[in-house]
Amino acid sequence: MVVGDSASTTLALRGPASVAGHGHSSHSRTASSTLSSSRARRYNRSHAGGVSFVPQNEFPVFSHSGDVEILVRVASGHENRYLLHRHTLTRCSGFFEASTSDQWSRARQVPELTPPSTAGAIEAAPVSSGELARIAEGRKSSSDEGGRPLPSSLGSPRRRWRYELDPGTGDNDIPMLIQKDEPTPLTAPNIASSTSIFGGSSHNKTPTTHSNSSFFRSVANLALSSPHAAPPLPPLTQSDQDLLRDYDNLFRIMYNYPPILDGINIADAYVQCKSLLTLADQYDALPVVGPRVDHHLLQFQSRLWKQIAKYPISYLRLGYLARSKVIFQEALIHVVGQWPAGERSLRSILPDTVLDIIEDKVDELEETVSRVEARLFRLTLTTRTGERVAPHTNYLDWLAVSLFRQWLADNTTPPAAPVPDRTANGRNGAANGNRPNTRGSSSNNGAAANPHNTLTVGRAVVSVPPLASLGRTYRVLGSPAGAYLGHDECKRFLKLTPELYSRDNLRRFEKRVEEIKAIAREVVRPLMGSGLELETTSTGRGVAEGIGYLTCTVVGDRDLPWNYG
Repeated sequence: MVVGDSASTTLALRGPASVAGHGHSSHSRTASSTLSSSRARRYNRSHAGGVSFVPQNEFPVFSHSGDVEILVRVASGHENRYLLHRHTLTRCSGFFEASTSDQWSRARQVPELTPPSTAGAIEAAPVSSGELARIAEGRKSSSDEGGRPLPSSLGSPRRRWRYELDPGTGDNDIPMLIQKDEPTPLTAPNIASSTSIFGGSSHNKTPTTHSNSSFFRSVANLALSSPHAAPPLPPLTQSDQDLLRDYDNLFRIMYNYPPILDGINIADAYVQCKSLLTLADQYDALPVVGPRVDHHLLQFQSRLWKQIAKYPISYLRLGYLARSKVIFQEALIHVVGQWPAGERSLRSILPDTVLDIIEDKVDELEETVSRVEARLFRLTLTTRTGERVAPHTNYLDWLAVSLFRQWLADNTTPPAAPVPDRTANGRNGAANGNRPNTRGSSSNNGAAANPHNTLTVGRAVVSVPPLASLGRTYRVLGSPAGAYLGHDECKRFLKLTPELYSRDNLRRFEKRVEEIKAIAREVVRPLMGSGLELETTSTGRGVAEGIGYLTCTVVGDRDLPWNYG
């Protein structure tokens, strides 16, 4: 009988004439019972060997539709094999778009399997199995009974690309996928997957030859069970394991699968995300991989903000690669507030675009600080008649203003650096390492001496305080507790003028100092703002513990480097 193409005809079963001659109800019961027993046999069969192997058509091996074969093999011999689609890879990666173009392509032509168009001469076999259609028993191999040629199961040839991971020749070489011409050797461990990739090569054999993948599956089982089978591979090293994981995550993301990343330990998650982003950057796939990394890291919430506060430079680069607005903004605020700490590291790992943004934000913050500082030095008290206090109007109140200004000057201006000696001895001393020491010229993050942090006034070299040092001063000024110029300091200062020192004068003096401190607190309020997620979600007090620098930098959409141009 002829089996049709529709799904319903696949349930038609051959039976004895007595069964076929019964009515509709009898035929339905027979078909149902036969189908049930067939399902039971199918689900209970063993897959140990000798059973037809149906090649998969899903990630990571698309046996039917894939046209890009990728082999990622590490030094220990372990490998991951992929058969993916060119149209997917080119949409996600500029590397694959360029290397599979007509200019650089090294694709080979392979025959494409097509489903049979005529059902009369082809035995009913599901096309999804990936096997060559077999000529039905009793038919001629060259033509049917009517002398007409049989329809071919091979379609027009199509192109297929093949990539292998090249480890390079030097220690500093970066492993890279390169196109290869030669086919993959059919070794015992991968013979089944290799035949499923290439769809077999026995379409010219006679009908009696088993040319399907079950033959290769049996050969693979025999090879694995033979005493001369290949010895087991050595265990994976950590570096090889990381490399295989990164490539697997890269291709998983391209096919909209979630990457396999650590979801418990944020330190391990950072290392894995950084490695994955570096690989994505290597293959020009950051726009696709970045959002996945961003989504994964943001799940850590408060733990992430604390890590960014500890390692702002590292997370600034990660946020830049991942195009994460939240991570980039959080890290940028920390970097600007501590400037010039880590300047050398920043210049070595970040592009000029990001450095320009940092310097612009530093300039904006310095301008704001300068305006606030000018207002602070002009602060004064007034008498009951509204006059500004002066030595001739109210000497005690003028002393309170003088004490505040002196404290402000001491905490916002570092001491002048020693004048460098211009003589020969001075030059020798400089050559021996006796260079002028300037505050703010270096940091524990490896920042080099910055010439912009010094100012020459006459023959004196004055060091300009870094933003981190100024931030601590303004944090104290803006603190509601006002933990400066307390009772002991006021008492010591007033005792310098014995004729004025008394209990009543001390109380009045402390009251006037508190008044000017309250005015200063309002003046520095613009510097007390913060755009940090850490300060709004982790502490509940508005100011994160351990942060003494300013965090009032505002980062908008126009400040994101991927929005430039």
